[in-house]
Amino acid sequence: MEDEEILKKIKEVMDKTVVHTQNEFFSLHTGKASTAMVESLIADVYGSSMRIREIAAITTPDARTIQIQPWDKSSVQPIEKAILTANIGLTPVSQGTLIRCTVPEMNGERRKELVKVANTMAEEGRIAIRAIRREAIETFKKLQKDAAISEDDLKRLEKEIQKLTDHANGEIQKFLESKEKDLLRI
Repeated sequence: MEDEEILKKIKEVMDKTVVHTQNEFFSLHTGKASTAMVESLIADVYGSSMRIREIAAITTPDARTIQIQPWDKSSVQPIEKAILTANIGLTPVSQGTLIRCTVPEMNGERRKELVKVANTMAEEGRIAIRAIRREAIETFKKLQKDAAISEDDLKRLEKEIQKLTDHANGEIQKFLESKEKDLLRI
């Protein structure tokens, strides 16, 4: 049935949005160095935008240091700029072809700032989920207008879409609460 296929695709897109939001949360640090903090940042190199993980090797030699070694020396400055503009609380220090970022000890004020950033990321995820829901409902309304599905089917499908939306928003909320606990733990 066509509407079941559409529901399946909607669920897949919502799941991808939840995973993307979760990956955004991983970029927030809790006081310990992690490659996830910088690997998905976008740097403008070679005339296009690329993720740092695509243009450099990223390691954590110790619990407080992230080390980035670009494969091309010309990538050093764009990577530094990407880290600074991301506003994740890291200051890159270039040592020739090697970039080091020391993860600062987090104070209470910085922890609260990061909780706000996490809330913003969660809200962006929820906005994306709502946009998917709106698009899906419009698709089904068009099918109903074209007499491909009945009005009863439309109501049933709207309820299914709402269930998917509630589930996705619940997942984002769980990740947010977990990240807040991590950020506020001293």
